[in-house]
Amino acid sequence: MLGAEMLRDPGTFDKLELTSAGAVNPVNGQRYPWQRGFFAFLKEDQAEGSNKKYLEMYNKIARFYRLSNKAYFALKFGGERKYRRQFLSMLELRDGDRMLETSVGSGDNFPYIEAKAELYGLDISSGMLKQAVRNLRRWKLRAELFQGQAEHLPFQDNVFDCVYHVGGINYFSDPGQAVLEMIRVAKSGTRLMIADETEKLVKGTYAKVPVVKGYFQQGKELPRMLGMIPENMLEIEYKEVCKGMMYCITFRKP
Repeated sequence: MLGAEMLRDPGTFDKLELTSAGAVNPVNGQRYPWQRGFFAFLKEDQAEGSNKKYLEMYNKIARFYRLSNKAYFALKFGGERKYRRQFLSMLELRDGDRMLETSVGSGDNFPYIEAKAELYGLDISSGMLKQAVRNLRRWKLRAELFQGQAEHLPFQDNVFDCVYHVGGINYFSDPGQAVLEMIRVAKSGTRLMIADETEKLVKGTYAKVPVVKGYFQQGKELPRMLGMIPENMLEIEYKEVCKGMMYCITFRKP
């Protein structure tokens, strides 16, 4: 699956080499360690702005994130599969495709990917990635996981057949740059998908949940993600799914 030809230093853009301990930049000696199931391309104390704030939140809730979501999806949508298929069905995937999910969290979308694809996931939270490692082991799935910021992906240009994001981009430090990075690492002709919460879900649910409400009560408007899709992208579409609680944007890289 993962080869050194796929990786680049997210800071210097140099090609990286793989070792038994992780990845290394042969130009400056910078090392990115393998941490019991994922490559760490971020030191958490280096995160800034909104990324730092929500990294802390997801580390805080990581242990009960999946269980609480499953209960919510069962009550609200009749089950997790019905919820996730509303946006995952918009992906274009074939067996053998190389697929990247940014903000992969605890890996909860992976069991619902129907094609036999090569799975790659990146997230800013080490707590969520540790849960993803456990979940993948339990599900008997294989995926390459990376800790990093979606605004600075540690991958070369044009290496993925499918790139998508579910949840979180609304609160990135620089969501527009994250979109550009998704496009950069996708191959020409790739259909990309971005899904995230609408105001209905944020104000109606998140702002009322005791553990996380402090992160969602500032009155800040959600970014207009549709306007962040470059005009040269093809087949740009926007729709709301999951009873209006999620928006889904799809587009194709020329």
